[in-house]
Amino acid sequence: MFSFCPLQGALSESTASQSLLELDGGVKVLIDVGWDETFDVEKLKELEKQVPTLSLILLTHATVPHLAAYAHCCKHFPLFTRIPVYATRPVIDLGRTLTQDLYSSTPLAATTIPATSLAEVSYSYSQASSSEHPFLLQPPTSEEIARYFSLIQPLKYSQPHQPLPSPFSPPLNGLTITAYNSGHTLGGTIWHIQHGLESIVYAVDWNQARENVFSGAAWLGGSHGGAGGTEVIEQLRKPTALVCSSRTPETTLARGRRDEQLLESVKLCIARGGTVLIPVDSSARVLELAYLLEHAWRTEVSKDNDVFRQTKLYLAGRSIGSTMRNARSMLEWMDDSIVREFEAVADVSRRPNNSGNGGQGKEAGPFDFKYLRLLERKAQIERVLQQAVDDSEPRGRVILASDASLEWGFSKDVLKVIAGDARNLVVLTERPSLNTNKPSVARTLWEWWKERKDGVATEQTTSGDTFEQVYGGGRELTLSDAGRQALGGGELSAYQQWLATQRQLQATLQTGGATALETSADVVDDASSESSSDGEGSETEQQGKALNVSTTLGQASRKKVVLNDEDLGITILIKKKGVYDFGVRGKKGRERMFPIAIRRKRNDEFGELIRPEEYLRAEEREDADGPDSGQFGNQQEDRLGKKRKFDDVGTAGKGSSGLNKRPQLTRALSADEPDTTMHANGPGGDELDDLEDEEEVVLGPSKLVVSSQVVSVRLRIAFVDFSGLHDKRSLNMLIPLIQPRKLVLVAGAPEETHALANDCKKLLGAKLGTSEEHAVEVLTPAVGVTVNASVDTNAWIVKLADPLVKRLKWQNVRGLGIVTVTGLLLPGGEFAEIDYEDGTNKRQKIEGVEPSTDASSAAVPASNSALTTVTGLGTAAAHVPTLDVLPTNLASAVRSAAQPLHVGDLRLADLRRAMLGSGHKAEFRGEGTLLIDDAVAVRKTATGRIEIESVSVPTEAGPGQGNQHSMMGMGMGIGGTFYAVRRKIYEGLAVVAGA
Repeated sequence: MFSFCPLQGALSESTASQSLLELDGGVKVLIDVGWDETFDVEKLKELEKQVPTLSLILLTHATVPHLAAYAHCCKHFPLFTRIPVYATRPVIDLGRTLTQDLYSSTPLAATTIPATSLAEVSYSYSQASSSEHPFLLQPPTSEEIARYFSLIQPLKYSQPHQPLPSPFSPPLNGLTITAYNSGHTLGGTIWHIQHGLESIVYAVDWNQARENVFSGAAWLGGSHGGAGGTEVIEQLRKPTALVCSSRTPETTLARGRRDEQLLESVKLCIARGGTVLIPVDSSARVLELAYLLEHAWRTEVSKDNDVFRQTKLYLAGRSIGSTMRNARSMLEWMDDSIVREFEAVADVSRRPNNSGNGGQGKEAGPFDFKYLRLLERKAQIERVLQQAVDDSEPRGRVILASDASLEWGFSKDVLKVIAGDARNLVVLTERPSLNTNKPSVARTLWEWWKERKDGVATEQTTSGDTFEQVYGGGRELTLSDAGRQALGGGELSAYQQWLATQRQLQATLQTGGATALETSADVVDDASSESSSDGEGSETEQQGKALNVSTTLGQASRKKVVLNDEDLGITILIKKKGVYDFGVRGKKGRERMFPIAIRRKRNDEFGELIRPEEYLRAEEREDADGPDSGQFGNQQEDRLGKKRKFDDVGTAGKGSSGLNKRPQLTRALSADEPDTTMHANGPGGDELDDLEDEEEVVLGPSKLVVSSQVVSVRLRIAFVDFSGLHDKRSLNMLIPLIQPRKLVLVAGAPEETHALANDCKKLLGAKLGTSEEHAVEVLTPAVGVTVNASVDTNAWIVKLADPLVKRLKWQNVRGLGIVTVTGLLLPGGEFAEIDYEDGTNKRQKIEGVEPSTDASSAAVPASNSALTTVTGLGTAAAHVPTLDVLPTNLASAVRSAAQPLHVGDLRLADLRRAMLGSGHKAEFRGEGTLLIDDAVAVRKTATGRIEIESVSVPTEAGPGQGNQHSMMGMGMGIGGTFYAVRRKIYEGLAVVAGA
């Protein structure tokens, strides 16, 4: 039994992705924790209800639509952090930097408290005021984000893994998950889930075509899935259910033509002194664009192209430095061309003539930027844009900025400045999401590009392709800015009461472990709280220090909302500032003793709990403590009395990006020559390094304040599809090759989803040779609708008779017991008198029911239980049927019809060792070919088929072989070697007799 329910992103133009799979035994698997740029908590309500029943969580991509809500759920949903999460290493690391960029860029990501929730606990506070300026939840700090992502367990491609269930999950019963390359992002995953008879392939947002950085999906093999071929690999072929995304690009260009169209659009704009804005995500698809533009600049500058030489190239994002550092350490996850480029650069750099040149002779690697300048602060963006305005001779600038929706990142700040100049250009690289509340800025611009009302400029590339740029025409566009404002007075009191109530509710709901609110940064020094074991140094990151009394409600007084001085008792000496006296006359017990804050350690059955943040990797700790910490800053750098290492050159000013920077050996540059010295953040050494944001950071309880600005859009709008998604041609080619028994389509607009469903029914019906009515069922569920995606299988529970069990001869194959069962199926509770092969008879009673004469053979696993699952049997009665020994009159007929089974999986490496041990010569030649005695070649295809080829006809047959010179339809071979190879192959398999 397998049911599927999309929680977000089905039959809609929203790109957010959340899917719930329920398997036999109540096992629930959540795939993706996506969100969109609205950060609406109402879209997570259904997910919150499912948290106490989830068994495990799988993540597919490091993008906002796939994991933006992960940190929010970890902080605000009880029990969420106790659910095992699995993803590939790039998804973990890039997802962490994306989440840090998200929370440091906009307060909207922290989400607001519903007005109804506030009114329930604070009757004196008006709902009108809360809806006008809603209260913000405390966002997770950079350290908390790093800790949340450290809980995710990394997996490699093609690595079968049996996950551990959550503490409140039923047994998984051998559930196996395997990750395969999806080709859309770095580390993006196609999940294969095997559970009993269910084989589920979950493929949302994949790309079969190779790109500059990303290799193609692993359907046909690919660089991460084995040797490529024309057949889908065995693990992903013929699943019981295929869950696939129906969102496809409207227009599809080959990679070369796509890249050329983008570069031509950029070249036309910078040639007239304009600024190009390319909004892009800050973790995944940005790698493709950054690599393309950096290498385009290297090529054009080497050709002495003055336009590109004088044009500055920027990449802006709050945590973009961490993203690029992670990318440099994950080259093995990229396309093979990236690996070859890195190896070539390493070989050149090791030559003697490239050393000792002050760093100028060093070759640049794939992600060592010579022209792309990384910007991580808003002040740097403002200076770059101001320079564009102040230049007497306008020079072109190209800015890649987060985010793609133009709602919360640096891209919106750039658009405000450049929108009024007709020389400028904004290039959209993917079809934006359409939300139910209001269209995003990117969606509005994309709709203007489709309408083409205000004129079109048709351009042509060097290869002859035409593309269009649409004029803004002076249309007005409203841009919203979200800000924080500290709470005070009655608002602060209402927030305190709400927080105390939520603490009490979570303490009741969560069994074991600290609650999310107790571990949040708004607790000052709660002595009786379990979160006090976080250490004395954690106070520097705490927020909401005004909440110093009511936050103790969950431990001190469960029945009152606000604690007064009488409730605090003698603990007022350590809980309230400015109180130094307490009368103990007439008091009893602990009221006569000075209070002490006892920090209790958290323990479980294995001892003291480990704090994951103490075991972070170097780059994770750097993200939490360094400049990527966003609004909290690096508070440890400038601490008085902090020791420095001998190679520290001191802080380079308030705007320095970190300590331990080595002095850069640079030569003098002319005024017109660009600085191409490679720094950690690309070409540097300019005044941008010393800039620091002057924004006032609001810590503690705050409310959301939104301001709007109307800008006149006169720039040009272009669209070049860099989404990296599969097209309709790939779907039409692959789905008949995959041959799913059921197809579930999600992640697409209603029109394209239904159109694709009709096409798939025709394709699969033609493949199977059936009519469209009897073709494979294609399901298109809506959000919140549960569909039964399992396939009916002929499987029953039968009871094995004692005489049959005594005759079974089990064979062990890699820890599994294999046996062929041939018997007579009898209805449950019925008896008959049957003559058996050994001449004995057994009296069995039948009440008007004839025993089934449909005898079958099947392989069943070894078990001590009398109940065994057998597939391929005849009809079963309401009671548990019995499988008994065949009578004499049926035994001979079944024995002639039964065929032997070959069970197992032969590895060529094992065959090579066996042949070497037998005195033969065996070596690998090429990819997946084993050559034995220079005469017999053995290959194993992607489908598991073993092929043997030979150089001549065998001179003689081996003993007992007759004239059989081939196995499984293979070629001929030399007598001695051929039969020796075949004998070793049979020895590696379990040959189960047919009768």
